[in-house]
Parts: sequence; structure tokens; C-alpha cells
Amino acid sequence: MRDPLNKIITTIPPSGIRKYFDIASEMKDAISLGVGEPDFDTPWHIREEGIYSLEKGRTFYTSNAGLKELKDEIHKYLRRRFDVAYDPGTEIMVTVGGSEAIDAAMRAMLDPGDEVLIPQPSYVSYVPCALLAGAKPVIIELEEKDEFRLTPEKLLEKITPKTKMLVLPFPNNPTGAVMRRADLEKIAKIVEEKDLFVLSDEIYAELTYGDEEHVTIASLPGMQERTVLINGFSKSYAMTGWRLGYACAPAVILKQMLKVHQFAIMCAPTTSQYAAVEALRNGDEDVRYMRESYDQRRRFLMNAFAEMGMDCFEPLGAFYTFPSVKRFGMTSDEFVTRLLMEEKVAVVPGTAFGDCGEGFLRISYAYSLKSLKEALGRVARFVERLDREQGGRG
Repeated sequence: MRDPLNKIITTIPPSGIRKYFDIASEMKDAISLGVGEPDFDTPWHIREEGIYSLEKGRTFYTSNAGLKELKDEIHKYLRRRFDVAYDPGTEIMVTVGGSEAIDAAMRAMLDPGDEVLIPQPSYVSYVPCALLAGAKPVIIELEEKDEFRLTPEKLLEKITPKTKMLVLPFPNNPTGAVMRRADLEKIAKIVEEKDLFVLSDEIYAELTYGDEEHVTIASLPGMQERTVLINGFSKSYAMTGWRLGYACAPAVILKQMLKVHQFAIMCAPTTSQYAAVEALRNGDEDVRYMRESYDQRRRFLMNAFAEMGMDCFEPLGAFYTFPSVKRFGMTSDEFVTRLLMEEKVAVVPGTAFGDCGEGFLRISYAYSLKSLKEALGRVARFVERLDREQGGRG
């Protein structure tokens, strides 16, 4: 019998994020800090709107691109929060999570042989989506000394005549790194000069800390016509299970993305779309409350790492820390495996987000402060034991 499988998909490894979570889920008293899912319930007024939509029998298909009311609210939200405006009729599409939007954008824009620049460490979907679109992923390795930001020098090193798209994954999963306006202005200049397009994944746009708020590259001069902006409701509004995101792009691009969405999905869940309308209209206070809670947890983790003697640059976005374990003389996988087996704490090795993540861990603080305190106490005990072992060998 002939091989029934696509040769590209068989070469793509499964996500490394879930591996240790799955093991921990079967261990008694284990604590997982491995999954990027808010521990908050979706705010009640948002859930109530979803329930009400069901009670009213709103169980029909929406238009392929999404409810008009929702696209109007997305337009108002982006203009209000990030000073960028999109035409709801031709430049906004509602998707099944941000991940579907990433896939649709790459399928719509990339031809076989096109090169896609992907900064790493970063979210696990970019490389597989590029491969499935027939393109060639080109990795830009970010470094801790640059606070895991994309520098102009690193970008220029990787551009070739075949480069078509740059992925901008900021605020970043897994590092928590952010790109400020001054950083983006330098990148935008190169994008224009080299005639590139940008896929800007801004799913964590509302979760930034410090004095400067998030800036989208689409708001910079000359960038909106070159950018596909990806966002959604999972992280900011604690709506992971509602599976709802959106893409904003120039009409010429969105028209083709809509074909991919139309034939693969049809439309995003109707109930989720009605709930999202309520989130955008009346959810600012919910976002503020959750952001402040995450910031408190972030500061707790940074203090805990300092007390343990673990190096960790300060993350200013998302809800992850990316501490270094290089001083322990073991790989990220070895550290994570021993931590899970000996202390029943699950985290994710940095290598799940690219080879340059070696020597780091991703620890999510999208968990209650109580869980974080218990887990970090176990991590501290494990680190102390490793230090004693190393001292004994010395």
C-alpha cells in the first residue's frame, strides 16, 4: 500500500509544551506551571452574554468573516487602545483563536520557496505553519543580553532576496520580552527598505508591565499596509476555551485569508462571538484587574528567583518568566525531568520554543499565588539540592 501521509507533516514534531504537563496530570500532588492558560474564570458578564445568545436561539452560522457587531467593536477597540484603524467590512476577520489566523495568513501570503524570518525563542506554531504553507522558516536567534528583543543587526543578517515575511511575536511567549516603540521604529525602517511583510502576533498586547504600554508596528508610518495584525480573546479576557481570535490586514490580503478560513472553518463559533462583543464593550476593568494580578505574581517570581540565585531577566509582557539553568551543568530537559520526578513540579524546557532556548525554562505565572508559592518552594528545595551536589563534586 502506498504511503498515506504527507511528507511534510510527518517531519514536524508534536508540540513540546504539553509533554511534561501530561505526565504531571497523572502524578498525585503534582503542580503544573507549564500551560499558558489564565486561572481566572471568564468574567461573568461575558459568560452571561454567551448564555443569553443561546437562550435567544442564536445558534446559526455568522458570515464567514464574523458578526458585523463584533468586527465593529474590534475596529473601535484597536483605534482606542493602539491608535490603528481597520475597515470592519474589508480588513477584519474573526477566527478560531489566534492560531488559525496565523495559519490563514501564511497560507494566503506565502509561495513555495519564500523565506519567513522567525525570531526564537517563540511560540511553537510559526515554524509548522510556514512549512505547511510550503515556505522556508529562517530562524533568528534572540539573546538574553538583548533582553530577547529583535535587533536590527540580527534582522539584517538573515534577510535574503527570498525573504518575504517577518514574524513579530511580541509580547513574547515564552520569554516575556517586549518591543518598545523605539525598537519597532528601527525594525519598520528595515521592513520598508527590504520590501517585507510582517505577521505581528499581539495576543498578549494587553498584558504588559511598566511605564510604557504596548505599541503595534501597524501604527507606525508605512506599516499598516505591510502588516497582518493577529490578536484574540484567550489571554486578555480569560477566554481560552471559547476559541476566538481575529486578524486585521489590508483588504487585498484579507480577501485571500478569508478563502482559507471559508473552506477550512466556515465561521468562528457564534456563541463565542456574541460573548466577545460584550468583552470589548465592557471588559476594560476585567483586563485591568487581571493584569494587576499577573504583575503581582510576576514580581513574586522574580524575587523568588533572586533568592535562589537563579538568573532571570525581567519580563515585561505576557505571563511567563524564562529563568536560566545554565549554571547547573545540565540541559533544560534534564533539569525539567528531574524537577518533575523529584519535586512534582512541571515546567517547560526552553528548547520547546527553539534550539536557542537551551539552558532556559518557561515558567508560567497564569496560576494562583497560592499555587505559585507552593511550586516555587519546591523549586527552591530542588535548586538547593543541586547546589549541594555540585559542591560535593567540587
